[in-house]
Amino acid sequence: MKKVIIDVDTGIDDAMALSYAVHSPDLEICGVTTTFGNITVEEATRNTLQVLELVGAGEIPVYPGASKPLVRELKEKAKLFHGDNGLGNVELPLPSAAPQVMRAAEFMIATIKEHPQKITLITVGSMTNLALAIMAAPEIVSLVERVVVMGGAVTVPGNRTPVAEANICADPEAASYVFQSGIPITLVGLDVTMQTLLTREHLQQWRESDTKISHFFADMCEVYMDAYAKVGNVLGCGLHDPLAVGVVIDPSFVTAYPMHVQVDTSGSASDARTIGDRREQPASAPNVDVCLEVDHERFVEHFLKYVM
Repeated sequence: MKKVIIDVDTGIDDAMALSYAVHSPDLEICGVTTTFGNITVEEATRNTLQVLELVGAGEIPVYPGASKPLVRELKEKAKLFHGDNGLGNVELPLPSAAPQVMRAAEFMIATIKEHPQKITLITVGSMTNLALAIMAAPEIVSLVERVVVMGGAVTVPGNRTPVAEANICADPEAASYVFQSGIPITLVGLDVTMQTLLTREHLQQWRESDTKISHFFADMCEVYMDAYAKVGNVLGCGLHDPLAVGVVIDPSFVTAYPMHVQVDTSGSASDARTIGDRREQPASAPNVDVCLEVDHERFVEHFLKYVM
């Protein structure tokens, strides 16, 4: 069983990723850390506690983290896709558990040091918490097993701007710092996540299951799909954050290629594209394993089996 920390900005696909991870027999969730992105860090913390309690994992500790980017202004919430509350405006009871006092970066450092070479960190929001952790304790770069990042768009268009993916765009400097730190990274970006679609037929199957969890996820994801349809994706919604979890469960879901990746931080955050050097003889040594192919049917089947 693989020990993981999941770093979230709990919107709709984060909620699915958390439930998928909780129900996977292959993962042990040491803790969940929260950050800004889809919503504020306070809302992400609340949503995380709510979702964990809904899926029967309220005992997993939640550690609040960064509330803003390292150097830039905080961007607006992603209301179009995630609604005002981050969960498609579907309401859950207020959580009975409280967040931990320890901050996210501190928890990452302490847990990685306690379990050297045993912790996989899954980041599915801004990378600010991880950047802060590395700044405070550079030694964790060699102590973590791997970082699996949902972020970037190396060979495809962005989803926040024509070139930038939302999680990288949320804090380009943090992403750039992490990529340059030497920490082992697998990048699960739009190159593969947009091939893993949840459809309205899947939502109907969830409703027919007729459980509290299945109705919540169906109602929430319907809002997500409606937003996708407004921007031209009528077949369904991408399973962005769940695929990052899936890659930790079974790396064979994807094929990754080592390349040197950097983040364009020269302009506004809208210019925060991930640039991969795909030449046979790159100018710099590879620093990221970039996922470019995915066995989407096998992954979606596995996700549906374990998400609830």
